[in-house]
Amino acid sequence: MTAAQTPTFSVGELAAAIKLVLETTLPDEIWVRGEIADLNRARNGHVYFSLVEPGELGRGPAARISVVLLADRRHVVNQILTRAGGGVRMTDGVEIRLRGRVDFYAPGGRVSLLMTLIDPEYTLGRLTVERDRLLRALDREGLLRRQATLTLSPAPRRVALVTSHGSAAEQDALTELQRSGFGFEIRTFHAQVQGVGSPETVVRALEAAHRDGCELVLLVRGGGARTDLVAFDSELVARAVATSPVPVWTGIGHETDRSVADEVAHRSFKTPTACAAALVEQVASFLRTVESRWAAIAGLAVARLDAADGELQRRRTRIERDALTALRLAGRSLDTRRAALQREARRSADRAGDRLRLAGARIDAADPQRALARGFSLTRRAGDDRLVRGPDDAGPGVELVTLTAGGELRSTVMTETSTVVTDG
Repeated sequence: MTAAQTPTFSVGELAAAIKLVLETTLPDEIWVRGEIADLNRARNGHVYFSLVEPGELGRGPAARISVVLLADRRHVVNQILTRAGGGVRMTDGVEIRLRGRVDFYAPGGRVSLLMTLIDPEYTLGRLTVERDRLLRALDREGLLRRQATLTLSPAPRRVALVTSHGSAAEQDALTELQRSGFGFEIRTFHAQVQGVGSPETVVRALEAAHRDGCELVLLVRGGGARTDLVAFDSELVARAVATSPVPVWTGIGHETDRSVADEVAHRSFKTPTACAAALVEQVASFLRTVESRWAAIAGLAVARLDAADGELQRRRTRIERDALTALRLAGRSLDTRRAALQREARRSADRAGDRLRLAGARIDAADPQRALARGFSLTRRAGDDRLVRGPDDAGPGVELVTLTAGGELRSTVMTETSTVVTDG
């Protein structure tokens, strides 16, 4: 067959052929499951998004198909979600199961899925299954109750608030803490709490709070559908909360279900306001306890001071009585001893006088003048006044001075004998 004989399709014919093949192969509506991405709600009421099959970690989607929810079917889908309790909201990152018809839009040259229905039970079931699986894994690793073992100061001052900046949750928590008047030092750390990538931002905010040296982390978010809160069911956030070195309190605004973050947190509360109010109440309770104990201590101190004062008064009275008695006894003893001392002093004086008179008599008896008066004499060498006690003390030619009662006699030794020649 020549080139001229080969069939050639126009673009319109090819588009029609593709559309025919799709309608022949998939004539009816089909159910498709996948994860919502790039959702866009147009002003005309239509909703456009992609349904993707996530690829391996760190890679892009393994498959993608465009989905169109026309305005007339959007109302039906919303009714289905409302009847299911509002637990599912169509946002990026949410895994859904939808029903629709495959269509080829020739002017745009693209295949899309025209959505007609949604199965909210599928989404909720998937969330429950994944939640239970994660809780079992955390329990096996000992992380489910790890936060509960951390010790929290009864009155933490440095508080980290992890939430979306400018959100109602942030304002509610800040208002509750600030109007308490306790002077909390509050640092806020922004986290995207919904949508694709939100778990990573929550983890980064928690890590920043730890580095800032906080004593307590308040992880809060306002209310919403269960699918709005999937970040708090994620394994990344659950592990970050469970392994936090400081206590983490959660205040995630949903009344019926508890997220995995709630399960692993140190304490969990229903709303951001309740979370902040619990902290305020803990500090207030601590202060009441301190004041009560201080009052008890003060009362006990006053009672003991009163008892001590009474005992002091009793002891003072006893000491005064005993002192007076001791003084009286001492006075009598002093009088007795004084009289004894006086008697002893007189006796001592008398004895001293006797000894003095005897010594005087002895001195008088030893007075050389008395000996001279009785006829004795004293002889000294004239040159050095040494007493002459015998012939050896005065050789020939030595001048002598002899002291008698009537005066001095001078003489000179003439010989070695005892002959003495006087000078008249």
